[in-house]
Amino acid sequence: MERESNEIAVGLDIGTTKIVAMVGRYNEYGKMEVLGVGKSKSLGVHRGVVNNITQTIQSIQQAVQEAESVSGMKINNVTVGIAGQHIRSLQHSDYITRPNADAVIDEDDIDKLCNQVHKLVMLPGEEILHVLPQEYKVDGQAEIKEPVGMYGGRLEANFHVVVGQVTSIRNIGRCVKSSGLALSDVTLEPLASANAVLSQEEKEAGVALIDIGGGTTDLAIFKDGIIRHTAVIPFGGNVITEDIKEGCSIIEKQAELLKIKFGSAWPGENKDNEIVSIPGLRGREPKEITLKNLSKIIHARVVEIVEQVFLEIKNYGHESPKKKLIAGIVLTGGGSQLKHLKQLVEYITGMDTRIGYPNEHLAGNSDSETTSPMYATAVGLVMDSLVHIKKQKKITKKEELANAQTSTKNEAVDDTLIEEDNPRVDLKPRKNILEKWTEKFKEFLDNAE
Repeated sequence: MERESNEIAVGLDIGTTKIVAMVGRYNEYGKMEVLGVGKSKSLGVHRGVVNNITQTIQSIQQAVQEAESVSGMKINNVTVGIAGQHIRSLQHSDYITRPNADAVIDEDDIDKLCNQVHKLVMLPGEEILHVLPQEYKVDGQAEIKEPVGMYGGRLEANFHVVVGQVTSIRNIGRCVKSSGLALSDVTLEPLASANAVLSQEEKEAGVALIDIGGGTTDLAIFKDGIIRHTAVIPFGGNVITEDIKEGCSIIEKQAELLKIKFGSAWPGENKDNEIVSIPGLRGREPKEITLKNLSKIIHARVVEIVEQVFLEIKNYGHESPKKKLIAGIVLTGGGSQLKHLKQLVEYITGMDTRIGYPNEHLAGNSDSETTSPMYATAVGLVMDSLVHIKKQKKITKKEELANAQTSTKNEAVDDTLIEEDNPRVDLKPRKNILEKWTEKFKEFLDNAE
C-alpha cells in the first residue's frame, strides 16, 4: 500500500459528540477519494470547547488509530477544525498609503494591509484567527475584487475578522500535539463545511450554511463568492436529546435513539395513537411515550435554535436587495438529518432550503456513510489540507527555480564586486496570508508550552 505520502491529507474534526479522523487524496478526475475514516466518541469536549484534556487526547488517538488501520497508512500531520461558542466575527475596514503610486499594487501590499489588521487590539484573552479580505478600494474606486496589477496610492479593504479565545485554541493545539501528531493547518469549521457542501454558484448567488452539530450550530453566509458573516450558536443536537431525556424521564442513551428513530421536527405529522414503548430500568415497568409528545418536545427546541440562527441572518441584513441570499439556506451536520427539519426551516425563515451532502466533491465509489452530512466538516478539512499541500508544492518548485537562478547569477558575477556588507537579494517567493498565519499560530503554540 505504498502511495506518495505528500499527496495524502488528514482532517481531524474535534466535535462535541464525535471525533473524526479522515484520510483522503484527489483521484485522477480531481474528486476526493476517502482512504479511511476513524470515529470515536468525544468525551472531553463541551459545546466545541475542550474541557478535559486527557479524555480528548484518548478520543483523538482512538479515531486516528482506526483511520490508520482502515487506510493502511501512518498519520503524522493533521488539519484541525476550530469551532465553539468562543468564536465571534466582526467587520473591519483598513487602508495603507503606498509610497509610490506609480508602481503597480502587488501581493506585498495586500500582505502589508492584512498584517496591519492582525495587529488590531482585541479584548483580553482573545486573538485573531482569520483575516479574510472582502472588497478592495483603490484611490476611492470601490467594489474591486482583485487589486493586484492596478495603479494607486491608497489601498483600502473591508475585512471579515474571525476572533477566538486564546486558551481554547491553545488547548486544542495541546491535545493534538500530545496525541503524537503535528498540526499542519487550522481552519474555522463552518468554512470547512462550506467548502464541502456548497457550490461556487450558491456562494455567488448568496447562501447561508447552517451546520447543526452536537454542541453548537455554526453559520456561514456567502454572497458574491465572498464570506460575509460567521457565527456560532451554543446549542446543537445534544440539547434536543437532553430535553427528551427530561421530558420523558428516560436515560440519555434511550433519548438519543428515540430522537434518531422516531424524532420529527413537525408535531402535526404524528397521530395521537402512535406510541413507542421504552424498556424500564432494572425491574421497572416499560414507559409508553406518544410520538406526538416526542415531536412537540423536539419542535420546541428546534424552533429556538432556528430562530437564533435566523436572527444572525437578519443581522447580516439579508432583506436588502444587495445582500439578498438567492440560494437560500443549506443545512448540514449530524443534526440536519432530523425528520421534517427542512420544512420547519422553510416555514420559519421563508427561505428556500436544502440538505447539504458532501458527495459533490467525493469520488463516485465513496462509501454511503462518508457522504452523510455528519461528515461534511471532516471532508472540508481534508479538502483544505489538499489545497494547502498543492500550494506548498508550487512554492517549493518556485524556490528551487529561484535558488537555481540565484546560483547562476552568483557564478556570473565577478568575485571582486561582492562585498560582505552588500545585502543579499531575497528571491524566495512570498508566502500567502493563510500560510503566514498558520506559521504564526504554530509558533504561538510552541511558545505556550
